[in-house]
Amino acid sequence: MKTDSFKLRHIGPSEKDLDSMLNTIKADSMEQLVYETVPDDILLKNPLNLDAAMSEQEYSAHIQKLSSKNKVFKSYIGLGYHEACLPAVIQRNILENPGWYTAYTPYQAEIAQGRLEALLNYQTMICDLTGMELANASLLDESTAAAESMTMLFAVRSRAQKKNGTNKFFVSEEILPQTLSLLKTRAIPLGIELVIGDHQQFDFSEDFYGAILQYPGKSGQVYDYAGFIEKAHQSEIKVAVAADILSLVMLKSPGSIGADVVVGTTQRFGIPLGYGGPHAAYFATKEEFKRNIPGRIIGVTQDTDGNRALRMALQTREQHIKRDKATSNICTAQVLLAVMAGMYAVYHGPEGLTYIANKVNTLTTQLSVAVEKLGYQQLNTAYFDTIRIAADAKEIQQIAEEHEVNFYYPDANTVSISINEATTAKDINTIIAIFAKAKGTATIAIDEYVTTGFDVTIKRDTEFLTNEVFNTYHSETELMRYIKKLERKDLSLNHSMIPLGSCTMKLNAASEMLPLSNPQWGNIHPFAPLNQAEGYQIVLKKLEDQLNEITGFAATSLQPNSGAQGEFAGLMVIRAYHESRNDHHRNICLIPSSAHGTNPASAVMAGMKVVVTKATEEGNIDVDDLREKALQYKDNLAALMVTYPSTHGVYESAIKEITKIIHDNGGQVYMDGANMNAQVGLTNPGAIGADVCHLNLHKTFAIPHGGGGPGVGPICVAKQLAPFLPSNPIIPTGGEEAITAISSAPWGSALACLISYGYITMLGAKGLKEATEYAILNANYIKERLDGHYDVLYTGERGRAAHEMIVDCRPFKANGIEVTDIAKRLMDYGFHAPTVSFPVAGTIMIEPTESESKAELDRFCDAMISIRQEIAEASKDNPNNVMKNAPHTMRMLTSDQWDFPYTREQAAYPLSYVADNKFWPTVRRVDDAYGDRNLICTCTPIEEYMEAEA
Repeated sequence: MKTDSFKLRHIGPSEKDLDSMLNTIKADSMEQLVYETVPDDILLKNPLNLDAAMSEQEYSAHIQKLSSKNKVFKSYIGLGYHEACLPAVIQRNILENPGWYTAYTPYQAEIAQGRLEALLNYQTMICDLTGMELANASLLDESTAAAESMTMLFAVRSRAQKKNGTNKFFVSEEILPQTLSLLKTRAIPLGIELVIGDHQQFDFSEDFYGAILQYPGKSGQVYDYAGFIEKAHQSEIKVAVAADILSLVMLKSPGSIGADVVVGTTQRFGIPLGYGGPHAAYFATKEEFKRNIPGRIIGVTQDTDGNRALRMALQTREQHIKRDKATSNICTAQVLLAVMAGMYAVYHGPEGLTYIANKVNTLTTQLSVAVEKLGYQQLNTAYFDTIRIAADAKEIQQIAEEHEVNFYYPDANTVSISINEATTAKDINTIIAIFAKAKGTATIAIDEYVTTGFDVTIKRDTEFLTNEVFNTYHSETELMRYIKKLERKDLSLNHSMIPLGSCTMKLNAASEMLPLSNPQWGNIHPFAPLNQAEGYQIVLKKLEDQLNEITGFAATSLQPNSGAQGEFAGLMVIRAYHESRNDHHRNICLIPSSAHGTNPASAVMAGMKVVVTKATEEGNIDVDDLREKALQYKDNLAALMVTYPSTHGVYESAIKEITKIIHDNGGQVYMDGANMNAQVGLTNPGAIGADVCHLNLHKTFAIPHGGGGPGVGPICVAKQLAPFLPSNPIIPTGGEEAITAISSAPWGSALACLISYGYITMLGAKGLKEATEYAILNANYIKERLDGHYDVLYTGERGRAAHEMIVDCRPFKANGIEVTDIAKRLMDYGFHAPTVSFPVAGTIMIEPTESESKAELDRFCDAMISIRQEIAEASKDNPNNVMKNAPHTMRMLTSDQWDFPYTREQAAYPLSYVADNKFWPTVRRVDDAYGDRNLICTCTPIEEYMEAEA
């Protein structure tokens, strides 16, 4: 056994298991299995051209050496990014804890109550600080959240505004530059006209439906926006405010002055800079917009016994339901980072946050006083953490960098300085010394006499974080135990496999995760000069090259920070390509009926019209229907969006014919990379004839799911599309004809990209290919073991599944059993359910990944076979059975009363292995309908709910 091989640790089945598994699926070798699964005409003829695989020890030394190439200066650049202090108790118990970072999106609420409570805390924190009624459970970054506010307000225009075609959106010139770039990206395809100007000169014309303001402004100036918002509302103009979360501790909340939407980032609540991310954005609004708010909302409901329970609320708003009618394609949030930011507020409480905010403002004021004493003019009349100094920017920059300090230089005669939580009095004295040196005078000490850096009329006068959870866990012991209490309520990969089709919940190896805790990677500002981020630049360039090789494409952009953002980016690049050829009219996007809901939603956001193509009875794309529609729309055809292998878990043999049809009719082929785990090393998007694909680095390339994010969704493109890859207004990226920004930061969630770099570097070409082969083997092993108990809906031409399969549960309705009952009963066996009712209603989609061992696959199969027997024993006439009552909680099993026609042992320990490692759901089946009828999305005491209902 080669103990220094990472492949040995990543791939689940052992070499001795291989023969047994092949024998079960009736294949002589792995080569035969691949031959019977993947069409021969798309198989790669040569191995991937990648560096030899490193061992974990070699990689650890390698990544440590690269980190030393980064220069961690004290950065006062600001612009939405500030150094923060991550409490060690949160770093150790959440960021570095697989119990938190390997969990899935909480669709199965009964085994996700801990994460749901942490997110409810987050939503409460956001509502309290912003003064709004409703917040979601996080978005991707501040700029995309701002863009979501623009499109949501566009969607909720009044009937008269829609009838009149009102489409102007005012953008304050104080908006962050990266946000302005992203607003442009989103506005153009939707026909929204941006008007950028001084909010103090705005004429409140009826041509406008909305406006967005920055609070404080990008310059650091704090404006009183109450008058603006009042006048806007008089003209039926709704107002979004992009607000700094820490400043809201001291400044009047936007909600209190009438804002309709408040957005921003929670990065400065204890989250590392990470060269741009991942960071949890926030989005808060009025309850009247609850059906239009993008992203996920955590709400309070009750379980079967009437006990309080949490779940994701109002899912009928989401893109996977609304599809081509969706106003947003948001799929991934930033749950892990939202949990950390919420826990930061729990740890510090209102008094702690007030201390931190006061300290930041005090140090900023002391700095302002000192530089003015040195003879400089400080330009901001009201500020929270940012001052602007009239000075020779070039001279100051040279001296500052000698002192390992970064400022922001908006023009040649201005220096902008943003103070943060990590700044000390010693740091302030260093800054003063820099300006003194530029004057050629002796430095001075900071003045202890301090006044608030803003007018008392915009000072916060309302309480926040009054709930008990924010006023209890302020010692490390108490917070550690609270975090553990929540963790025990969640089923994650550190307990058992999560066999989700389409989501690829594979191992997130510790050796891939460890660098994230290294401050040499964590404390780099995304707008730091490139020569300070040499280690990052090497890793990101190498990762782009690796992904180019894996996909068979020419260029990659790492900027999109979720799969849905990657979809949108890919389509916008296609759009730009057509426009460069004067094919502005090409706006038809063909999408198979089985596509994920983000596909049509992304196409609509990119300004395209969706035309759905049919599927055959075998679940494949109906090539004749596709050809007919491609010909019908050939003059306006922009793109085809296709998932490969298909969403039905099949390598469609007609794929090259399909891509040729699109090219012959003037379109480009966008391949959704959701199922890339079944391609790497065997085939690739280039081989099947695609032109662009996004990759889910949080699926195929081992970034953990984080309970619903972080994700990274880079796009890889063929040569003709490379010039259009997205840029950034501060650090230019992308191609020669780059589209505007897709995410806030130049390289998106750069810190998370280290994980995928490690995954590819340690597996190498051979390991990557074997990972794909074992993913296919594991899926077919499950398929064979379940044969005779369940029917698999779709297979390839030789009867093989790809890396996932769809199991038909619709026949069980005769016994009164729905697919949801199977999902809930699996919890009693210690498993998370597979994907339910996607892409076919009444089915489950199973994907084991390559990381699961034969022993774990057997446990899962044993559970499914046992459940099949329980289904056979169920009766539609008697719903009081073990399936309908699942999941069974410890409270049920230990109750004095037992009113069920089966034993407690059958309920809780249906197979012997369960007793050895029992996971207890903490609530019984949740009531979604009750929760939507009684929408509560903050952690108000339960007594108040009961009183309100009474």
